[in-house]
Amino acid sequence: MSDVNRPLPSLDIPDTREFWQGTKHKELRYQQCETCSTIVFFPRAHCTGCTSSDLTLKVSAGRGHLYSYSLVRKSFHPFFKGLAPYAVAWIDLEEGPRILSNLTGIDDPFTDIHMGMPVTVEWEEHEGLCIPLFKPA
Repeated sequence: MSDVNRPLPSLDIPDTREFWQGTKHKELRYQQCETCSTIVFFPRAHCTGCTSSDLTLKVSAGRGHLYSYSLVRKSFHPFFKGLAPYAVAWIDLEEGPRILSNLTGIDDPFTDIHMGMPVTVEWEEHEGLCIPLFKPA
């Protein structure tokens, strides 16, 4: 692990504030429109299906499947530099949202990752928030 801190999101952005506040409690939050039932993620002020602002906050169980991924073989950011190779992945959560994250707990990212593999959330703790990462289920 690097001596440099992971870059962290801002907690001051109105649309995403609820999401990041939820991570402090290890909740993976998403929204659902009360007007048309569209699942909305990433968090925002309006529905992407009908533009209603009547959105309800929900909490995912943190289980899903790998939709797609890319292997980062070389990173120039000081935090990520020592972690390469690592996987950046799109995860389809059981409740419907698709989230971009990292895969962890992989011995060999070149051979141990496959599309559709079941994954579960794990939390990297920081002051004020946690980062949702995913590992094989």
